[in-house]
Amino acid sequence: MSTFMAKAETIERKWYVIDAAGKPLGKTAVKAANILRGKHRPEFTPHADCGEFVIIVNASKAVLTGKKLEQKYYRHHSGYIGGLKEVQYKTLMATRPEFAMELAVKGMLPHNTLGAKAFTRLRVYKDADHKQAAQQPIVLD
Repeated sequence: MSTFMAKAETIERKWYVIDAAGKPLGKTAVKAANILRGKHRPEFTPHADCGEFVIIVNASKAVLTGKKLEQKYYRHHSGYIGGLKEVQYKTLMATRPEFAMELAVKGMLPHNTLGAKAFTRLRVYKDADHKQAAQQPIVLD
């Protein structure tokens, strides 16, 4: 019995919409990462790019459970001495909710060229309206 190997050139990519309103940020990011990677497809091949496009709407209405709004920080370094920058997730969700969602999804994708390519197929919007209506996206629960 031979093993099926998917090729990225033969994959038909669909568009999916995920509404993040009232849902935990992490659970929404997991669902998006699985679709971006293609793990929901029967012909999933780990070393091939067989994922699809994902649109996440209402990112500003996503919730963080527990005390994460006060205790979780986004940290990055400028590269200079003493250049550690910290932003509390309360302010991050208030000012840049799209970035917070992208960070969560990016952390759940593989950290290689496959993950980088999959991340380019993600669109995140703060509100309910998006620009990809022409692609006729499928709404996920």
